[in-house]
Amino acid sequence: MTQTNVNTGPPARVPILGHVPAFVRDPLAFFADCASHYGDWVEVRFGTRPFFIATHPDVIETVLVTRHRSFRKSPGLRRSSILFGEGLLTSEGDLWRSQRKLIQPAFHRERIASAAVTMLEMTQSHLARWETGRPFDLHADLMRLTADVAVKILFGSRIREIEAVSRAIEVGQSAFARWMHYLIMLPDWVPTPSSPAISRAVKELDRVIYGLIAERRAAGSDGNDLLSMLLKSKHNGDGRAMSERQLRDEILTLFLAGHETTALTLMWTLTLLAQNPAVEAKLHEELATAIGDRPVSPDDAARLTYTDQVVRESMRLYPPAWVIGRQAIEIVEIGGHLIAAGSPVIIPQYIVHRDSRYFPDPTRFQPERWTTEFANSLPRFAYFPFGGGPRICIGNSFAMLESVLLLASIASRFQLRLAPGHPVVLQPAFTLRPKGGLWMEATAL
Repeated sequence: MTQTNVNTGPPARVPILGHVPAFVRDPLAFFADCASHYGDWVEVRFGTRPFFIATHPDVIETVLVTRHRSFRKSPGLRRSSILFGEGLLTSEGDLWRSQRKLIQPAFHRERIASAAVTMLEMTQSHLARWETGRPFDLHADLMRLTADVAVKILFGSRIREIEAVSRAIEVGQSAFARWMHYLIMLPDWVPTPSSPAISRAVKELDRVIYGLIAERRAAGSDGNDLLSMLLKSKHNGDGRAMSERQLRDEILTLFLAGHETTALTLMWTLTLLAQNPAVEAKLHEELATAIGDRPVSPDDAARLTYTDQVVRESMRLYPPAWVIGRQAIEIVEIGGHLIAAGSPVIIPQYIVHRDSRYFPDPTRFQPERWTTEFANSLPRFAYFPFGGGPRICIGNSFAMLESVLLLASIASRFQLRLAPGHPVVLQPAFTLRPKGGLWMEATAL
């Protein structure tokens, strides 16, 4: 890899705490300042501990690919296993590799195509209930839509307890946002202010998910939904099926990953379109030509070239998974510098995606930049909204298809504009959310 020296970050103005106050105050601004003024590979201090911020594609590739076995997930994400257990998001080592092999067939092309029909039918039904002429929280609305879609694909039917599941996961999201800022990750058994809420959320999730698993086992697992597939899956080595606990953990992980990031991708894309009428007009032109007045179908995806570019550009500017954290488990040499075991490495996609070395006029919303030639010219880790390496998002193809088809469904029926008096404020936590929601007004086309 390119020789990339580790630089010391901005002065730590608060004794003992180091850079913590600046990070907590505005993580995006803190990372942007480090990258623009101190380089691609920066050492900062959170308390007495050194943290490393990586924004150079070569360094990122070393962490996520070349030396990925020398790292594990970040302490904050590992702590979220209190809620999510040992699913694909949080598990490590042999368990993760075994589960990944079992779940991968769920994302084969044929299954994705079948799921696309379901998601479009549910989207059309959902959009039929939209009201025009009054402000509504687009973020909350899209979270409900994508949660309904995820549940249908996971379980083959709607479930009465979806609101309970969503609320419980929201508790976990809020806790993770706080854990991101912890200097020392306390053991699970140490009480914290969020402990009672987390305990209640875990009990509620266990009640719902274990109940659904039991019902499906009793009824048979001949369905085409993901739960049926997981119930029938066997490990190649010894023919074992997943344990009840592992089923629970994977179902929860797939539910979270299957709706949160898609809802945010659509929300930020529609926000950018509302702020860029010329891009919106070009998108409507493609939709009118490719689809006309009929409903969107899965086969349309191949013809929606500009729609795909719009989604890719939105994920460049506002990647839902805006940061990746890793922690070294041994001494690792990166860019000619040794980092100690236990050292956290922070990789903020939000910053890398806005680097002018790779993206001319980086803050401009310019979907046209995403030609095949341009994409092929980028360093491997200049653009990575789904992560990278062995732990790249298992559902990345599904997520892109869902985002393109749902965007086409919405934009062919409605024009959205930001509601007056409701500013857009970024809230970088577990995902890149809007603080206080994102309020829009819809006009039927």
